[in-house]
Amino acid sequence: MHTFYQLMNFLDALNTVQQQAVTYTEGPSLIVAGAGSGKTRVLTYRIAYLLSQGVPASRIMALTFTNKAAREMKERVARLVDVSDARYLMMGTFHSICTRLIRPHAELLGYTRDFTIYDTTDSKSLIKAICKERSLDEKIYKPAAVLSRISMAKNSGISPREYGMNQNLLREDREARMYEVTTVYELYQARLKAANAMDFDDLLINMIRLLETSPEVCARYQEQFQYILVDEYQDTNYIQFLLVKKLAEPQNNICVVGDDAQSIYSFRGADIRNILNFQRLYPQAKLFKLEQNYRSTQTIVNAANSLIHKNVNQIEKTVFSKKEEGQPLSLQPYMDDRTEALGVATKIQKMRHRGYDSFAVLYRTNAQSRVIEGELRKLNIPYRIYGGTSFYQRKEIKDALGYLRLSVNARDNEALLRIVGFPGRGIGETTMKKVSANAIEHHRCYLDVMRSPDDTGLEVNAATKKKLQTFALLIDGYHDASESMDAFAFAEMVLRTSGVLTALALDRTQEGIDRAQNVQELLNAIHEFVVQRANEGIDFTPVTDFLSEVSLLTDQDENLADTSERVTLMTVHAAKGLEFPVVFIVGMEENLFPSQFAVRPQEIEEERRLLYVAITRAMDQCYLSFARQRFRNGSFSFASPSRFLNDIDKRYFDLQRPAPVTNVPNIPHIPSTPNIPTPPITHSYTKFSSPFPSGEGRGEAPASPWKAGDRVAHRVFGQGEVLRVYRDEVTENDKIEIRFDTQGVKTLLLSHAKLDRI
Repeated sequence: MHTFYQLMNFLDALNTVQQQAVTYTEGPSLIVAGAGSGKTRVLTYRIAYLLSQGVPASRIMALTFTNKAAREMKERVARLVDVSDARYLMMGTFHSICTRLIRPHAELLGYTRDFTIYDTTDSKSLIKAICKERSLDEKIYKPAAVLSRISMAKNSGISPREYGMNQNLLREDREARMYEVTTVYELYQARLKAANAMDFDDLLINMIRLLETSPEVCARYQEQFQYILVDEYQDTNYIQFLLVKKLAEPQNNICVVGDDAQSIYSFRGADIRNILNFQRLYPQAKLFKLEQNYRSTQTIVNAANSLIHKNVNQIEKTVFSKKEEGQPLSLQPYMDDRTEALGVATKIQKMRHRGYDSFAVLYRTNAQSRVIEGELRKLNIPYRIYGGTSFYQRKEIKDALGYLRLSVNARDNEALLRIVGFPGRGIGETTMKKVSANAIEHHRCYLDVMRSPDDTGLEVNAATKKKLQTFALLIDGYHDASESMDAFAFAEMVLRTSGVLTALALDRTQEGIDRAQNVQELLNAIHEFVVQRANEGIDFTPVTDFLSEVSLLTDQDENLADTSERVTLMTVHAAKGLEFPVVFIVGMEENLFPSQFAVRPQEIEEERRLLYVAITRAMDQCYLSFARQRFRNGSFSFASPSRFLNDIDKRYFDLQRPAPVTNVPNIPHIPSTPNIPTPPITHSYTKFSSPFPSGEGRGEAPASPWKAGDRVAHRVFGQGEVLRVYRDEVTENDKIEIRFDTQGVKTLLLSHAKLDRI
């Protein structure tokens, strides 16, 4: 136990509210942590405080959303207390901790302890195979779309049987012309179970099942974990909410940390109601508000506050900063998306003395990066796209891991299909189709059929049978060895004797050399993993532990391979949790930010939270911009400034806009007067004023056969309702604004609209 002096020494680093949040340990508590308010520090110090009070590390569970966050938190705790105390903390992502808690009791759920974890690629591959077997249209039943439906159901606690009885889900499937999702869901779950495998969602669901069906296991874990902490609680889904609630009973020493203003992952199943309703679930809960922002200038913080306060559903708080007042936000209109990209690149070039790592360009959709990349390249500005293909998603790495997966779990059919053809063994696609059909018919895994083809009457010739049996014998030998060799020795042996390393070494093209180096780097990673575990006091590390670690990696856990100084490009979603001295937020236009798919009030509120996240990534300077026209689908379409620009108090903007970027070659001439205000935005449910000073904008409505409320049809956008007809004094064109039923609000030139009355 640490001395009183040591304890007070590290508490002195906290402000008053942070100290209160750290030292209140008994009973439920909600820590609402505003952007840049030091929530990670509070979590870290709270764990250190518990340890200093004599709570054994094994009694503490800390749940995070990335392995990176868990590692960093554990390292920080170790710096505050004895390293030996921190070693036994149960700290990690929901999925990694569930994996660790399930494995010892897997038999109770009908699995073996060596069950495989299917990542997204594996799941898509399995769904694709099922859809193909059932002759479903691959253009409609896209694996990613089907998996999204299944994952949504699982995260809502809906089983395949319940899915088939849910009229709302079935209606949505009919609208998408996916009539057999229920059947695919049933088959998908059956195949996972037959393969002794779980996908990410199953890890959470099966953890709930284990706690509910085994009172002994439930009581053991509830007794073991006396203190539970949850990071980023606003990002939890329904199943995660149930899991935390169950584990925390009956003492309810649960501390959740998060910011409802940064809840931006509903598309992944995150439910903001979990944090909004926490005090309703735990009426005795203590509320702490961390409102001091240590990241951004006063102006940036105040601008973000003025934006987010427009949301109705929120926990009231006022974030403040004691840093310098700082520069006002910049708001810049551009002629089109290309001049916007050039304008951003030019500003970065002028400020390059700050170092390229100081800059981030944020956008709402990945598609926006293409034109930005092009302009950065023209000015020789180095950049990286955050969240590209990760190391562990590269083909050669997944092939190598496939051998390791199949070696420890002979029923992992997806791993077998991936590796059976590499290196070549004369076992082709036609043969594997026969093996697959035969295995399904006889309720066997693929390797069983290959091991004993005569037992199930597999119809292949003698030479093919020999090849299948030779492959099965190889894998069986690996399985036996996996139980006695540590992860590194085993992986090196498998990749060497299987011919993988030799096959890669024979390819002397640059691509082949890169692939061979990547696989060698994989072996290095496994070796480091084994050494790290040894340093933690774990004498033997089987390959299953490494496979679990890799399967549970998230995008944010990947280290950027190139650490040289570069501008960072990323979506706003990917930027959460990061910070940069200078941030550019591009594409601030209606139907882009907010998204055209955001229609309901709660969807608009999430889009507003997304912009709040974008603005609060900036430490010193924040630039927002929009284009009057954007190139889409082969032509320019008119764009209106985002409604959110009106939500930000204008006193925090620098509205003295610089001159437009000139000398842009090879683009059509488009009338533009950048120093004249943009017309106001009007929607059917409310009216927005211009984000710029008043004085000019919309002219008198032109003579037109159309008026607000008319129903019309357009050959491209379909049917819709006229919102307004007006004269645009900026371009001196007559325009018509229509809210289309499926395409959102569009502004068209009246002379070219080609509309039919309905």
